[in-house]
Amino acid sequence: MSYQDYLPANWIRNRKSDEHPLVSLRKEVDSLFDDFGEGFFRRGNEVNVHSNVSETDKEFSVTAELPGLTDADVDVSVTGDRIVIKGEKKSEKEERSDEEGREFHRLERTSGSFQRMMTLPFVIDADTVDAVVKDGVLTVTIPKPPDAVESTKKISVAHAK
Repeated sequence: MSYQDYLPANWIRNRKSDEHPLVSLRKEVDSLFDDFGEGFFRRGNEVNVHSNVSETDKEFSVTAELPGLTDADVDVSVTGDRIVIKGEKKSEKEERSDEEGREFHRLERTSGSFQRMMTLPFVIDADTVDAVVKDGVLTVTIPKPPDAVESTKKISVAHAK
């Protein structure tokens, strides 16, 4: 066995998948990173969406940067305690496909679909959720249910003596 057998890049080449014990370890670690978070390792035609989640005493707010998208391009859905934001950003080719004779020399703008799912600590009432797109920013406001608002109590913190 040479020192190159310990390099991760060589674990899979010229070997059966079960032959080397470190191959299964690598597959397990890879699967952890696959589920780590959207945008960490982007796949194929996925668009990277940056979002913030904030909370007040009465509501949660989710803001997501969606440059170039309109309300027709975005879908927000609620199931139980989960909220899902998904949509698709069209490419320049798709946007301009009706123009005869247009040829692109460089395509740098990203296109593709995206989906973000967030779990909140309470069941969401879909009728009270408000979603607005303005200037490429989606803002989703999710009011807390009355029992979650009542159970929140501010605790004062004193300086140690």
